[in-house]
Amino acid sequence: MSVRVADDAAKVFADPTAYADEASLHAALRHLRANAPVSWVDAPGYRPFWAITKHADIMAIERANDLFTNSPRPVLTTAEGDIQQAAMGVSTLIHMDDPQHRKVRAIGADWFRPKAMRALKVRVDELAKSFVDQMADRGDECDFVQEVAVNFPLYVIMSLLGIPESDFHRMLTYTQELFGSDDTELRRGATIEERGLALFDMFTYFNEITAARRAQPTEDLASAIANARIDGEPLSDIDTVSYYLIVATAGHDTTSATISGGLQALIEHPDQLRRLQADPGLMGLATEEMIRWVTPVKEFMRTAQQDTVVRGVPIAAGESVLLSYPSGNRDEEVFTEPFIFDVGREPNKHIAFGYGVHFCLGAALARMEINSFYSELLPRLKSVELTGAPENVATIFVGGLKHLPIRYELSY
Repeated sequence: MSVRVADDAAKVFADPTAYADEASLHAALRHLRANAPVSWVDAPGYRPFWAITKHADIMAIERANDLFTNSPRPVLTTAEGDIQQAAMGVSTLIHMDDPQHRKVRAIGADWFRPKAMRALKVRVDELAKSFVDQMADRGDECDFVQEVAVNFPLYVIMSLLGIPESDFHRMLTYTQELFGSDDTELRRGATIEERGLALFDMFTYFNEITAARRAQPTEDLASAIANARIDGEPLSDIDTVSYYLIVATAGHDTTSATISGGLQALIEHPDQLRRLQADPGLMGLATEEMIRWVTPVKEFMRTAQQDTVVRGVPIAAGESVLLSYPSGNRDEEVFTEPFIFDVGREPNKHIAFGYGVHFCLGAALARMEINSFYSELLPRLKSVELTGAPENVATIFVGGLKHLPIRYELSY
């Protein structure tokens, strides 16, 4: 058997606090890309895995979805967390492989196609204006993450699902507890059982939504999910709730992370802010650059179904690989000056939405929301500055800023 390369820098993948310190994180990822692009990680509390840090290798693995499957280990959690999720039977789109994945994905696909996005744009633009108006009304200071960025995409996806506005805050709390389960400020409790209650509560809530929509269907995405059929049979209760789970959580948390991280980038690169304000035609490119820069989904896992090789490193059947999207999106072989924030970057072959059959279902909606928000904010933004240190969520899966204190001046 060949000797496994186990670079100490790869331990960052099993350290939630590493993602809260972006400078140190990217220093480690840069080292890995140069010295150990396929590195074995055997960290306390986790089952071992290979860390993949090069853009080309990530894309190749995503493309080979028969060789590298999502099941049985789609995301990195502790060994205890793996057991808990398996016991609960969570089965979202990110847990599935073809042909089941293709069939289940089709349930919501029409709601995110270009035609549907064009119809939704009026509502998204209205919400963008509403939240910028609220910023103007609020005064000249706010925590941009908690008071603005988390709420705008939340309102969009909850409206699409048909969730009553009175329950929006509950959904936000559940999502922050789920994705912030490693963050001492955001998590539900200290033990894995306490943290699992957020998932249980979300399941309970969406079971009630399913029953209501089956009894009385309405014209919303929740009804489409509740009444969906695969091969003539209704979805099981766990599959139905799992579908809600992925749409409701990933549908807003990742976008809010990009919106808040995008503003931090513009504050820290005032030349790019001025450039974008002077040339609104760059907004589409700027949106992609914000997505690349933030990369809110930090990793997905894949499991080899047979012996194979990645960049000359043997990967045995049954071994898992971690795909590091923040690393791929700073790959020096793909991006010119990858550590420069460039609102006119072109081309921008980022992989923040994944690649291949598991490309993010809501990518078009996320792009629209980011574009709409900044198209409303920037023409009205006279000045903006930080009033404190930005703080990132401690996570190993999905996250970004949790606090961004700013002072600003807006026109009405």
